[in-house]
Amino acid sequence: MMIPYSPTDPVENALCVLGIPLDHNSSFKRGAAQAPDRIRQCYASDSSNLWTETGIDLGQLDCLHDAGNVEWASRETAFSAVTSKAKTLLAQNNRLISLGGDHSVTYPIVRAVAKVHPNLNILHLDAHPDLYDNLDNNPHSHASPFARIMEQGYARRLVQAGIRTMNSHQRKQAERFKVEVHEMKDGLEGLSALRFDGPVYLSIDLDCLDPAFAPGVSHHEPGGMTTRQVLDLLHTLDGKIIGGDIVEYNPDRDFISVTGMVAAKFLKEMIGRVYADRQANS
Repeated sequence: MMIPYSPTDPVENALCVLGIPLDHNSSFKRGAAQAPDRIRQCYASDSSNLWTETGIDLGQLDCLHDAGNVEWASRETAFSAVTSKAKTLLAQNNRLISLGGDHSVTYPIVRAVAKVHPNLNILHLDAHPDLYDNLDNNPHSHASPFARIMEQGYARRLVQAGIRTMNSHQRKQAERFKVEVHEMKDGLEGLSALRFDGPVYLSIDLDCLDPAFAPGVSHHEPGGMTTRQVLDLLHTLDGKIIGGDIVEYNPDRDFISVTGMVAAKFLKEMIGRVYADRQANS
């Protein structure tokens, strides 16, 4: 069963899924632009069902709405198109979960989210800090979104987990922006103590996972998180999750949709968590 799809209809008080098929800011391989529609296909696969592990039947959620994919006229207008679409949806009291695309899409999304949710916290799961000031002469590289977010003051707190590629430049950037970094070499025990005061935006780069669990990504970085660890964190996080994104799935590098099904699983559980948190605060 697909998510109810009517991208031209006005929606209010809904939980919207938005596709952002953008990968021109990728630094190594293209392919992530194909991800939104592939994740939708995996979500609807009869190989699984629409119940979350926490007991929510997503097939019965009247508030769930597929807002389609963002479109833009040129590379130069892509970010403004993403921000504009996100603002339109959020202005109608909706929650938003986005499907990338490469990780550069998080910046234009958060640019809209921060206007609606001041004092925003971000939990970022990734192999990479994505804090480059400028990579390959591209300040909007998929390796730079969190530098742009923090320098613009769109988040008051940024917590990163799964990191295992920290270099000297990004370490300096983390210190500059007071980022709380949980590197894989130090274990994940500290994540259980995380507490968030205020709204939380969850950004999941699928290469936070070890390649054994997610081969369908452009950057294979051994030594990552397990699928179970990410799910447990999503379920038990002490904070109110108001939205998020799932990025960097590259179907060109996937094997029999293994990673696509992981992305769809994360989407289901994120929908369930965002819905439950909203219900608890309504």
